[in-house]
Amino acid sequence: MASVNVQLMWFEERIVTSLPPLVEPAESLSKAEVERYSRHLIIPDVGMIGQKRLKNAKVLVVGAGGLGSPALLYLAAAGVGTLGILDFDIVDESNLQRQVIHGQSDVGKSKAVSAAESVAEINPFVKVILHTDRLDSDNVLEIFAGYDLILDGTDNFATRYLVNDACVLLNKPYVWGSIYRFEGQVSLFWAEYGPQYRDLYPEPPPPGMVPSCAEGGVLGVLCASIGSIMVTEAIKLITGIGETLLGRLMVYDALEMTYRTVKIRRDPAGEPITGLIDYEVFCGSVSDEAAEAAASHTISARDLKRRMDAGEDFALIDVREVNEYEIVSIPGAVLIPKGDILSGEALSRIPQDRPVILHCKSGARSAEALAVLHKAGFADAVHVGGGVLAWIKQVDPSLPSY
Repeated sequence: MASVNVQLMWFEERIVTSLPPLVEPAESLSKAEVERYSRHLIIPDVGMIGQKRLKNAKVLVVGAGGLGSPALLYLAAAGVGTLGILDFDIVDESNLQRQVIHGQSDVGKSKAVSAAESVAEINPFVKVILHTDRLDSDNVLEIFAGYDLILDGTDNFATRYLVNDACVLLNKPYVWGSIYRFEGQVSLFWAEYGPQYRDLYPEPPPPGMVPSCAEGGVLGVLCASIGSIMVTEAIKLITGIGETLLGRLMVYDALEMTYRTVKIRRDPAGEPITGLIDYEVFCGSVSDEAAEAAASHTISARDLKRRMDAGEDFALIDVREVNEYEIVSIPGAVLIPKGDILSGEALSRIPQDRPVILHCKSGARSAEALAVLHKAGFADAVHVGGGVLAWIKQVDPSLPSY
């Protein structure tokens, strides 16, 4: 990695950050590479030297999903010499609405393998390294050490904090992107020279407060918009051209078609990162109250079916949102969204003369609602572990999954 000197200049209340090239240039480009990258080479800012830097760069993309798909395709097309693909998941049909690196024939295949095959079709000059194990505190430092730059396209807070802390410890820059429904965010973090992710989010949000894309949805084409910006930042950083997003958060609203940037400052009260932690515990999938409520008050989808078949009289309450209920529902379930339960607004609508069974999509939201019901006096209320997805898998596979 080339040595880095950062110059920060104040101009109109924002940080303008100029960074020198991240890597040294490769020795040469072949005739075939010159012809392939000719549209880059005739840009004065990139030229032969910039393209040689791209060829010499080693970039790891964490996640071959919504953001990783366009990022990998455009990094490969741009001529990044070594691409690492990290993903332990397999391709599901629900991925194809936005994860354009995969196709119908890839359903059931390793996402990393599927992505590597697409990269090879885009650019045979790119060396691909596959990482198909789940990223965790035991392997992250060893994996990241071999790369110049990390792109984080994951959709959960535990992995985001893990990526950040590993990059801080290894002094690696990384480009972060996030998407949800119609909004996307992008920034570049490099703790030695500017803010890190913990300066933007010192603490993870309360469990259940921020739904994932799997729960809240995402406009498929938004991934292309944010993924391409992430690659633009990567190319600028590798070649040393333009102004990066170091110290700035770019926010894109697809409905209003607006881009705005927000200044990010280092948190003077931030604790130094000296090692890795248990990030699942740090972030928590559900609150302590929800975990306690669900510990002895969880039934399976098969248990629910047996109660139905036995003719038991109970109130089955679906705590998802209206649009989810319209996609698929468990027979007999009444919709009362989690937010109405947490606010107390819906408590009067929940019957007190019969058992109450809650469910959501996968079990997290119903656990949060369950904790509220227990505090409100519904001591015997239970929830369905795995939610409607478990019902589809274990009881009625004819229903659509989402």
